[in-house]
Amino acid sequence: MIDVFKVSPLIRITLLLLYIALTAPLPFLSNFTHAAIPASWLSIGLAIGLVFLYGALSDRVILDNQGISLVYPRWFPSFFRKGWTLAWQDIKALKPRTTGQGGIVYYFVSKDSEQAYLLPMRVVGFARLVKHVEEQTGLDTRDIRPLAQPWMYLILLMFTLLLLLMDGWTIYTALTLPH
Repeated sequence: MIDVFKVSPLIRITLLLLYIALTAPLPFLSNFTHAAIPASWLSIGLAIGLVFLYGALSDRVILDNQGISLVYPRWFPSFFRKGWTLAWQDIKALKPRTTGQGGIVYYFVSKDSEQAYLLPMRVVGFARLVKHVEEQTGLDTRDIRPLAQPWMYLILLMFTLLLLLMDGWTIYTALTLPH
């Protein structure tokens, strides 16, 4: 048995578009305001940031008969985000932790090292992933729910699209107004 879970396309698209919406006008505004940092440097830095964000959102959760793994693409530098592997028999518990915003995330706690590994919650098929974890470990997972619901990302996507419209107006204005 091998099962692969990828980051939800809704989450990936929303976060990539949000990054673009927040950063796209900056090189144009840099030119318009004659900022100290050249627009070309800013554009290169923002493009590199987009590539790294894409890499961070390209993780996969792999379940097999031996355990669970979180892996990133080979091209993504491991010093930014490291994957991990945990054997089923090494999982002692799933511990809940409250986030700063009041949500709950869960960590796998290993038997031997007491190290904690975040349960990936942004994947397509999260309920199926949790069911596999319960079947393989015997842990009770009835109360585990994803941190963010799809409707939350839909709302964020709608506001991001509105922001992109404003970006279009900002860029148009920066290009057409005399400096």
